[in-house]
Amino acid sequence: MQLPRDAVLLRIFLGEDDKHDRQPLYEAIVLKAREMGLAGATMLRGPMGFGHSSHLHTTKILRLSQDLPIVIEIVDTQEKIDAFLPVLDGMMSSGLVTLERVQVLQYGNPNSAES
Repeated sequence: MQLPRDAVLLRIFLGEDDKHDRQPLYEAIVLKAREMGLAGATMLRGPMGFGHSSHLHTTKILRLSQDLPIVIEIVDTQEKIDAFLPVLDGMMSSGLVTLERVQVLQYGNPNSAES
């Protein structure tokens, strides 16, 4: 699979405790992106953050960390991201979703059979 130089970055902000059909929402999103043939998805877990409610979520030593911030990044063509957005909308009840144009400088290893 090749990605064009001009692509779109879909960034999804949510909480670690968010669910979709009793499955962690971040897991459901990444698996759905894979199922729909998107180029790739990365889930990042943050040690601290806050959102719309301004409630601070942190991994402080004296406190059991709960509902830490999660960011999922997906880069693909505008068309594939546009097709994924309605599916994503049906999975999320809260959170933040952003889009930005990006330039793909490298995708995979051109010398590898799996690129």
